[in-house]
Amino acid sequence: MVPFITVYIILGLVLLLLIYLATRIRIVQQATCVVVERLGSFNRICNNGIHLFLPFIDRPVKRIDLKEQVYDFPPQPVITKDNVTIQVDTVVYFQVTDPKLYTYGVQNPLFALENITATTLRNIIGTLDLDESLTSRDVINTQMRIILDETSDPWGVKVNRVELKNIQPPIEIQQAMEKQMRAEREKRQNILIAEGAKTAAITKAEGEKQSLILKAEGEKQAAIEEAKGQAEAIRLVNQAQADGLKYIKDAQADQAVINLKSLETFAKVADGKANKIIVPSDIANMSGLFTSLSEVVKGVETGAGSEN
Repeated sequence: MVPFITVYIILGLVLLLLIYLATRIRIVQQATCVVVERLGSFNRICNNGIHLFLPFIDRPVKRIDLKEQVYDFPPQPVITKDNVTIQVDTVVYFQVTDPKLYTYGVQNPLFALENITATTLRNIIGTLDLDESLTSRDVINTQMRIILDETSDPWGVKVNRVELKNIQPPIEIQQAMEKQMRAEREKRQNILIAEGAKTAAITKAEGEKQSLILKAEGEKQAAIEEAKGQAEAIRLVNQAQADGLKYIKDAQADQAVINLKSLETFAKVADGKANKIIVPSDIANMSGLFTSLSEVVKGVETGAGSEN
């Protein structure tokens, strides 16, 4: 009977040993690792796969996620250069690059990263006024990423990106900014209205100017044409006078018909410019003929003057 009890005990111990050994086998998932200590000292880093830990000797210390992590820090009160307290909400994207340093470099990596983020944010925004803090997010993000990356490098952490999620000024500052924005919009509206009125006035003045110029050009052209007509009339009168004198000069004293024809030709050439034509009774009298021609010329000049 005793041997059977001994067998059961031995089988039970073996089963317990197998169960214990089974618990010492670990499967590490993808993108994770396990830091292992042996007899209290760092031994190795187990990446993804199956790993066996020696009983009572090896001890897994920490399982670390190697994927990029996003940590949203709570809003931090920050004072700007012009003494305005604002609430800044920061988001940090980081990744563990050295599991050993991440385990032994700092006691609480996330807490340390949060504190260094808050102090860096205060230092950077403390050199900027409120307007620059609201409009220079890219500059602040870049400076914070560089500083945090250098500071967290001994901790085995790589800071990939830093974003200012939200910047919240005080309520009174927001109201003042809204009033300023409203005033700027009203100012731009008044400027646009004034520019429109100015453009309309300039366009109207240009139109009136062009109208006056065109009117003056028309009057000038009319005066030129009228002057040309008067000059042409004078030329015709002079030509008629010359033709009449030529007829009289070439005619004999008794050629009354020819002399009368010359006067008719003169009147025809004058084209009605003379008021009247006086024909002497004694057409053979040359002195009377020249007197008639003189009166005809005076009549033509008088007719041209009356038309003017």
